[in-house]
Amino acid sequence: RYGNYNAIRRRYLHEQYLADARDYAVTGSVYVETEWDPRDPIGEMTYVAELRRKGLPSVAVGQAWLDRADAGQVLERLTGFDFVRSVRHKPRPGDMQTATRWRKGFALLARRLGRFDLQTPWAHLGDAAALARDFPNVLIVLNHTGLPADRSPEGIADWRKAMAQLAAEPNVAVKISGLGIPGVGCTVEANRQIVLAAIDMFGVERCMFASNFPVDSLCASFDEIYRCFATIVGDFSDDERHALFAANARRLNAIAD
Repeated sequence: RYGNYNAIRRRYLHEQYLADARDYAVTGSVYVETEWDPRDPIGEMTYVAELRRKGLPSVAVGQAWLDRADAGQVLERLTGFDFVRSVRHKPRPGDMQTATRWRKGFALLARRLGRFDLQTPWAHLGDAAALARDFPNVLIVLNHTGLPADRSPEGIADWRKAMAQLAAEPNVAVKISGLGIPGVGCTVEANRQIVLAAIDMFGVERCMFASNFPVDSLCASFDEIYRCFATIVGDFSDDERHALFAANARRLNAIAD
C-alpha cells in the first residue's frame, strides 16, 4: 500500500517503538503477527515470549492459516501462550462465506480463542458481516479501518456503505489505523471524515486508535499520527478520548491494568 518498504526492513523492537512514542505515556502494546515465516507461526510467538521479558508487548495477535490442515494444531498451541489474545488471517475473496476448509478453521478458532483480527479491503465487508452473524460469540476486530484507499467522494461513499453493514453486528470492533497516504502523510484534512464516520458507525466503545508502527512510519511519524487523531476528536469528552486512546484497547485485548 505504501510503495517501497526498504526503509522498514530492519529489526524493530520495543526500544525502537518507545523511542518513536517518546512523547506519549505508553501503558501497554499489542504485537500483531508479521508473517515472519508462514511455516512457523509458533516460532514467532516463542520469539515474542522472549521479547516480553523486557516489558513489552503486553499481548499478541498470533498467526494461523485457517484453511490449512494443521489449523487445529496451531490454534491449540497458540492457546498455550497466555499472552496470545487473537489470531489474524487475511482471507482471500470468498473464504469467509464459501470456503469450507477456511470456515472449519474459523469454527475451531471460535471454540479455542473467541477473537479474530480481520484484515480485508472494505469490498469484502459484506462477507465479514455474515461471518460475524454466523459466529456471534467471536469478537472480530477489523484492522486498518477497512482499508479506505480510495478517498474520492464515490470511494468514501462505498466504504461507508460496507462499513455500516459490518458495524450493524455487535460482536465487531475496529482499529482506526493504517490511514497514511503516500506523499501526503497522516493529516486531519485527509482523515477527519474517515475517523469520525468509523466512530459514528461503531460507537466510541467499539473503536480504538492504533499506530500500525513501524509500517505507517513510511508515511508519517508516530507523533504526526497521534496528533492527527487527537485533533479530530478534540471536541470529544475526556472519557471518550480515554476510551479511544487506551481503555478500549485494554478491554478488548484483555490487557491487565
